[in-house]
Amino acid sequence: MRPFMALTLHDTLTRQSRTIQPLDGRTLRFYCCGPTVYGPAHIGNFRTFVAQDVFRRVVEMGGLPTLHVRNLTDVDDKTIRDSQKAGQSLGDFTRFWTEKFHADCAALNLLPPHVEPSAVAHIPHQIRMIETLIQRGHAYASADGSVYFKVASYPDYGRLSHLEDRELKLGASTTAGAMDSDEYSKDSLADFALWKARRPEDGPNHWPSPWGDGRPGWHLECSAMSLEYLGEDFDVHSGGIDLIFPHHENEIAQSCCSTHGKFAHHWFHVTHLMVDGGKMSKSLGNLYTLEDLQKRGYHPAEVRYVLISGHYRAPLNFTFHSLDAARQALQKLARFDKALLERGCAASPARGDLAPGPFADAWKTLTDDLNVPGALGAVFGAINRTKPAALTEAEVLACHRGLHFMLEALGLRLPPILDEAAVEVPAEIATLAEQRWNAKQSKDWAAADALRKELDALGWIIKDGKDGYQVMPK
Repeated sequence: MRPFMALTLHDTLTRQSRTIQPLDGRTLRFYCCGPTVYGPAHIGNFRTFVAQDVFRRVVEMGGLPTLHVRNLTDVDDKTIRDSQKAGQSLGDFTRFWTEKFHADCAALNLLPPHVEPSAVAHIPHQIRMIETLIQRGHAYASADGSVYFKVASYPDYGRLSHLEDRELKLGASTTAGAMDSDEYSKDSLADFALWKARRPEDGPNHWPSPWGDGRPGWHLECSAMSLEYLGEDFDVHSGGIDLIFPHHENEIAQSCCSTHGKFAHHWFHVTHLMVDGGKMSKSLGNLYTLEDLQKRGYHPAEVRYVLISGHYRAPLNFTFHSLDAARQALQKLARFDKALLERGCAASPARGDLAPGPFADAWKTLTDDLNVPGALGAVFGAINRTKPAALTEAEVLACHRGLHFMLEALGLRLPPILDEAAVEVPAEIATLAEQRWNAKQSKDWAAADALRKELDALGWIIKDGKDGYQVMPK
């Protein structure tokens, strides 16, 4: 294993870029909030999971072993509600969607976590944590058998989200409180449920506890499972920015109050995915799953390329144009790889034998707050400057290893090379090309030039002839 090359990463808690270093000096231990398994994960969910995968790959390619824990939420309001609608037991229902999630992860080339605990399997752990919180004066049982965390007992509550007390109360009443059956059983609107008393609509989905039959609150599972597998203090906790409040804020409170540790020492959050510049939602018909995109003819590698192509801390706008551009970018990488192989270079070496070599600038960029778009730009810049036919044997080998080092760090798989003459032009690209030709014929040079630039940005070029034009990938 090569010496560790440090990664700097923005920390949500301190709002600063910090060097990633393991607390124990040996293994980076990190926890990722996983899916709620009640339906297929959509590409917005996978933006976060793919960014976390790149994070793990960069740490490991930099020379540091990891311990990656990602949970499965297999009991909450949604899983209980939808399993009963489907006429299935909770276990059978969530098992089906867990297997679907795993299949999508494999298609997107996500490294499997080292530990993938489920909420149901760790209910005893959650009950023990609640008992500790009650004993220490941080939680209380209500008359109906529910148990709540007393937010006022933890002065540091809100430090991750930097929200004022008024905002905390509003957020608790409109977000976390919306899940509770009886708001009036709580001492404060800001308090949140650790244990939910059994309700008729839960059906057979309840477990015994010292406070009566019920089920754990959603926030508690991550605290119990991270404690079990990573200990009271661990290196990094990650999730989407929508989890900062209340979920991660609640995790910090219940974890710190039930142990003597500081919980997570670094917080890594991934920003939302948009679709065509707007919000993604079922009502708008733009909540795409991987299966939806595969049915449209796109490969998971192309989807992954799009999902990593924007910086994780900036909103990423997903379009079908971006998928088409991703296809052309992967084709360019595959053709360059083929050119190196044709120079007599052996097949790519094992992961541990790789090195960035001529792509050192791309790797350095990637280790600066996971700047994937900058790293991709550096990769293509190096490719554009390199002519395989002019390289020595040693240079060809170094170039090939460097290319595959970056592909491994980004989790990109090279596709089969398409016959360029047979490349199908997407309808959207054909429309833009026709509009440009018509603008040119009308001598509207400004519009023609603007459309040409738009096509260029999407990965397509126009070759004009006397009586027509040809659309070609870059």
